[in-house]
Amino acid sequence: MSTPVTDSSNKLGWLLEDLSIPGVRFSVLLSEDGLRIAHSNGVSKDDAERFAAAASGLRSLGKALGEFCGGSDNGVRQNMTEYDQGMILITAAGEGALLGVSTTTDIDVGLVAHRMNELASRVGRELGSQPRRRPDGSETP
Repeated sequence: MSTPVTDSSNKLGWLLEDLSIPGVRFSVLLSEDGLRIAHSNGVSKDDAERFAAAASGLRSLGKALGEFCGGSDNGVRQNMTEYDQGMILITAAGEGALLGVSTTTDIDVGLVAHRMNELASRVGRELGSQPRRRPDGSETP
């Protein structure tokens, strides 16, 4: 929990090397509220920031749909969205942090999800992204 939320120099990009497997375009570590923490090779900082914002929004939509899979307190484990040219996978990676991956169509989804969960577990122990706070100390929505 002592690692800073933002990393403008991408010093934490090395954490994402475990996801450098065939079919993975890139990966991004992000805060739950959509800030890029780190990104892998294969994506620019600007695109990683846009991905982080969009992935956060997709995660929120997943939370809103959880009640239709069992109840209003039903948590999201992983988001998977398939497109014509690949997939986006998002999973929790510690308190307030998410791990997002972009893939091609030619992937082993099970292997990618497994590697993501292993990395998320490891990152979650060392990194937690706290919610942003307003000047008055209250959390931002």
